[in-house]
Amino acid sequence: MEPTLERHRALWQTKPVLRAVYEDCYQRIAAACASGGRTLEIGGGTGNLKAYLPAFLSADIQFAPWLDLVSDAHRLPFADRSLRNLVLFDVLHHLERPRLFLEEAVRVLESGGRIVACEPAITPLSYLLYRLFHAEPVRLGDDPLAAGGLSPDRDPYDSNQAIPTRLFGRDRPRLEALVPALRTVRCVRFGFLAYPLSGGFRPWSALPVRFAAPILRFERVIEPVLGPIAAFRLLGVLEKR
Repeated sequence: MEPTLERHRALWQTKPVLRAVYEDCYQRIAAACASGGRTLEIGGGTGNLKAYLPAFLSADIQFAPWLDLVSDAHRLPFADRSLRNLVLFDVLHHLERPRLFLEEAVRVLESGGRIVACEPAITPLSYLLYRLFHAEPVRLGDDPLAAGGLSPDRDPYDSNQAIPTRLFGRDRPRLEALVPALRTVRCVRFGFLAYPLSGGFRPWSALPVRFAAPILRFERVIEPVLGPIAAFRLLGVLEKR
């Protein structure tokens, strides 16, 4: 098993503030999914979302014993119109060709089915901190809808944290023109304090777990105002017409 998954699994078990912050994300994902039918989580990784929502099927490009299948997001082993939802948690910004994935999603989703993605949000505040303190790059100049093939030797952990912000922001009209079967139904920017203070999947945390729940509740109240300028997280939902 990949060492990164092992480290993340261990931190998940020993860091309650991390679980509290991610549970807020899981609740948002569950609420955004279309009802009925099968839901596939792409990039299931450590299996935490599957443990929270066990009705989901969970896939990843790398093997892990708690996953249901191994699959590349660009080539899903499902029949046409056989899935109700595709869920991605911190996966969309790792995809080499997001446009290929979106076209594949159209194939496997039922009419009215949804892509629900919880990803990094690049805002004036988060941009600075992601650039200074996060290992993954932020390349706002890259085109997330570029055509092209897949590299056979690409590292699945390669990433560009700007991809979701561009797809659900300035590239939204292009996305819906290039993949007209999809329409954007939601884009919420959230996570101002609890997420960055938790330290994520790092050993440290500046947020005592007892303060996590009240801060998360407060953030939901202020996110319509602060989201565009200070959010670290984005929940984007695309629906098949």
